[in-house]
Amino acid sequence: MACRFNGAKFVEQNTPVWGTTLHARDIVRVNSTCPWNPDMYGVDATVPGGQAYYDSIVQLYASWGVDYIKCDDISRPYDAVQKAEIEALRKAIDTCGRPIVLSLSPGATPVKAGPHVSQHANLWRITDDFWDRWGLLHAMFERLYAWEPYRRPGAWPDADMLPLGMIEFNRPTNFTRDEQYTLMSLWAIARSPLIFGGDMTRLDDFTLQLLTNPEMLAVNQHSANNRQVSREDNVIVWSADVPESKDKYVALFNAQSMDDGLDLSLADYASPVISGVGQSQEVAVAVDGGKQLVLFVTDGGDGFSWDHAVWVDPQLRGPAGDLNLTELKWRYATAGWGNVQVNRTCESRPLLVDGKEVHGIGTHANSTIIYDLPAGYETFVAKGVLTAKGSVQFGVLVVKGDQSVADVSAVSVKFQELGLGGNVVVRDLWARKDLGKFNGSFSRELPLHGAGLYRMTPLP
Repeated sequence: MACRFNGAKFVEQNTPVWGTTLHARDIVRVNSTCPWNPDMYGVDATVPGGQAYYDSIVQLYASWGVDYIKCDDISRPYDAVQKAEIEALRKAIDTCGRPIVLSLSPGATPVKAGPHVSQHANLWRITDDFWDRWGLLHAMFERLYAWEPYRRPGAWPDADMLPLGMIEFNRPTNFTRDEQYTLMSLWAIARSPLIFGGDMTRLDDFTLQLLTNPEMLAVNQHSANNRQVSREDNVIVWSADVPESKDKYVALFNAQSMDDGLDLSLADYASPVISGVGQSQEVAVAVDGGKQLVLFVTDGGDGFSWDHAVWVDPQLRGPAGDLNLTELKWRYATAGWGNVQVNRTCESRPLLVDGKEVHGIGTHANSTIIYDLPAGYETFVAKGVLTAKGSVQFGVLVVKGDQSVADVSAVSVKFQELGLGGNVVVRDLWARKDLGKFNGSFSRELPLHGAGLYRMTPLP
């Protein structure tokens, strides 16, 4: 991995640049530092010494037999300093005598840099670090669609690693099986590089078959004209051409979530924005006549994302008595980081407020929790507490009508949208079996966050 000019000590010692009479201080830009590693400096690639520096390290890597360089802190914000360094790296690789793949990180690389980055890098991150949270996966549909004009052989928008199996050393992925099929189907049909982010020594059978399915890999490695065909209410269709064939690859996605139909602007209660560890808000909301109770926590907008929040002692009260929500199973729950958990934080730590253990629901903005309301209750009460730096807003929505999204929805594609006509044979690539002959269109019932990947062969 090449990380620009790595190490303040080289600048302090003013070490020479190999093959020149120049030294580190002649080429370094001390005002261009990495935000998360401030002893990593930018290089002034507009001067001959800057190019010589990159020539020297690439030649060294080539002598070691390196065939892949990932350069960090270079594709965001894609300023003039970074742009010049990318050009210098490309030139150094092209003249080193060895084919080397150039990967740029982190994201999100600005889409407006597409014409430049697609000519100088082989892959580039289109997102910040990608982890196993549905919100990040859902956002990738728009990101990969935005980069369609710049995807071509040898130049690939990189949606980042695959956080599957055992990750972060000792925990299973938070993605459900349906979400894992969605992840792999999207990465395949959009031809994002497939870089595994789990523990290869602890692969379970499901993850192994997911990663090694040869028909999925063919989509990722040998398709063309990859594109989004349609998107309506988070029901999404992608397709791609099968080279030297009239066949098409098609991915169907039900990217809807249970909370898609909710209008939080109609909340029955919304707290003021609160900020600072330990700040809280008492909540009391009438729920009589409601069908569902929606608890939400949103980011307060202060630029910090450390928005850990707790619903302390959440209860329903009424003629039926007092019911702790910690004893009621929610219908749907999502958190901006980690998982919504009962009597634990979103990171599965003890639930503490002011150093004392409390009962409640730990989460992280942005978060939505939906309960079906049982009969016999009139009021919801709780205390919303911010347990880390940052800022949040607590809110409650009582749903009295039908705003929910169905657990399963039909996702369809018309063959004329794919340039196909007549009868078409459809093969399920995940199941690895033919589904039969279809005419005019193809449809599948898919669960929330689910996907299907298919090959469609027109009959003569």
